[in-house]
Amino acid sequence: MKLKIIVCLFATMLISAVLTPFVRKLAFKIGAEDDPNKRRMNKIPMPTIGGLAIFAAYTFTTMFLLRGQMPAAQLWGMFGGEVIIIATGMIDDIYELRPRQKVLGITLAALFVFFFGHVRMTLLTVPIFGSFHLGWLSLPITWIWILAITNAVNLIDGLDGLATGIAIIALTTMGITGMFFLNVGNTYVSIMIFTLVTACIGFLPYNFFPARIYLGDTGSLFIGFMIAVFSLNGLKNATFVTVIIPVIILGVPITDTVYAILRRLLNRQPISHADKHHLHHRLMQMGLTHRQTVLVIYGIAMIFSFISLLYPISNLWGTILLTVATLIGLELFVESIGLVGKNRQPLLNWIKKIVKGTTSKNNH
Repeated sequence: MKLKIIVCLFATMLISAVLTPFVRKLAFKIGAEDDPNKRRMNKIPMPTIGGLAIFAAYTFTTMFLLRGQMPAAQLWGMFGGEVIIIATGMIDDIYELRPRQKVLGITLAALFVFFFGHVRMTLLTVPIFGSFHLGWLSLPITWIWILAITNAVNLIDGLDGLATGIAIIALTTMGITGMFFLNVGNTYVSIMIFTLVTACIGFLPYNFFPARIYLGDTGSLFIGFMIAVFSLNGLKNATFVTVIIPVIILGVPITDTVYAILRRLLNRQPISHADKHHLHHRLMQMGLTHRQTVLVIYGIAMIFSFISLLYPISNLWGTILLTVATLIGLELFVESIGLVGKNRQPLLNWIKKIVKGTTSKNNH
């Protein structure tokens, strides 16, 4: 059985790699391409909808090669949401949807997996306070979770191979955590996760700098949506640890999204306003090359993944200290690269004042 799964995963990677050149030709034929402009990094028209190859390879394996390895009802329920999200991404790549229209597509996909795939958060356990049945709140909380994570992955897709590589790192960590640490009893979810990982690996050589095809919203929305759905499979009976682990694993896209919203609010700009101050933009403005920037962010994503693996083996106080230390370290990094703005460094300025005050006392 294990050998069959390994063979199927390897086949998924090959299918994705073989399909990508055909998807590239299709993108040009249907007009799914990014033309160079001030906001984009590409200098020539680039085909998008690359995520279609990942979706096709993943779907073929889960629906046919691994048939019988997972509950059919949930598999088909998830598949319906996947089709909706892929359709939303393809329409956006060809015609460019408005933010509200994109949110509508994500919402429809979220509702489908909630009602037909039974993917939802139903119970929340908080240390000291106990457990709470979410009841009717299950629907809005599930929707917000899927919407937030899907958009976070979508926003990080700004450089060649960036979103694909981060997804591979995040999904691999989720698969390992679900299989060896959380013991949620859903081994099939880890198999599905690793299937998506291998589909992304097959696509990455075409997407890494210099890219021959982009993920497009077809790919970034699909991958973000699947990460959100997979994480919810381990959050049906959520605890602080099971909630925080996927958040930490997705530290790069979530950080970029949260600070982008904060930056726009502080600058009194609409939240949907596009700018060139995302994490990858700031690193390149500091002098890193395209490839170096991607590799640095891969490294940051791996640090987040390593931190997430410490949570399952930590006690309550260890979890609290680990979270506080992570937040402080993250804030120092964000301020040092000026992600919110060069003049907005409250923690660094506070530390500088303390150091300056201590130095003055020692001199006297």
